[in-house]
Amino acid sequence: MNELTVGLVQHSCCGDRDRNLAASIAGIRDAAAYGAKLVVLQELHTGLYFCQSEETACFDQAETIPGPSSETFAALAAELKVVIVTSLFERRAPGLYHNTAVVLESDGSIAGCYRKMHIPDDPGYYEKFYFTPGDLGFTPIDTSVGRLGVLICWDQWYPEAARLMAMAGAEMLIYPTAIGWDPADTAEEQQRQQQAWETIQRGHAVANGIPVISVNRIGMEEDPTGQTGGARFWGSSFVAGCQGEILARASSDQKEVLTVSLDRARSEHVRRIWPFLRDRRIDAYDDLLKRYRD
Repeated sequence: MNELTVGLVQHSCCGDRDRNLAASIAGIRDAAAYGAKLVVLQELHTGLYFCQSEETACFDQAETIPGPSSETFAALAAELKVVIVTSLFERRAPGLYHNTAVVLESDGSIAGCYRKMHIPDDPGYYEKFYFTPGDLGFTPIDTSVGRLGVLICWDQWYPEAARLMAMAGAEMLIYPTAIGWDPADTAEEQQRQQQAWETIQRGHAVANGIPVISVNRIGMEEDPTGQTGGARFWGSSFVAGCQGEILARASSDQKEVLTVSLDRARSEHVRRIWPFLRDRRIDAYDDLLKRYRD
């Protein structure tokens, strides 16, 4: 099967978990109706982006895996015969939590998990308060639709993560995402940030010769502390091909379900003409293991 139809579900989130689940489920059903065999959801899609503030009560939103959300999406995957990539707030043990992507096979089983490795700590993105860095490594997840290199949001800025997934045989890179503008930023700064976000990910597609799938949320979410202007998530979910070309892109402010057909044989062709993996100077990269070269 050289052609694979992929679905991306982009929507806003609110404080009502059931409404968020319903939006994600409706999007998955629409994508499956359009022929998608792989459907990707945005980061932490069952609730608001709670990391705008540090509040211990937010830990109550975490759940075990398997747990209520993963079981709901597992049943849907089995019903629709699709592979689903979800993004959940994982409660691993008391006081130990992760930002975790769960990949559900088309028979409803858990194909694998990825725990977010790079954890940001910036104004409005206080994730280090909530999430322990992942300990599953950069390991692709094997599914019936291919070997998936699943990463999460802040991971998308790191070429090392993309490269390690590609070196382990990932056939595509997948980034559930929650990223937005500070409403106080100028229009020019907002444009620079969004262009940088898209450009770095398209660069991963080029450097590794594999498609990139990035799914972001939309909507304005207020800072519960009132200390900032909140976050306006910029959507713009997209799929880039093996040479960084845009195959599909959503709007910045509308609920959308994108579907796109990927030619799974194209990576082989592109890597033959741009053999970046062949020409890597692995004998000269030792300093990459340092934080900085003084």
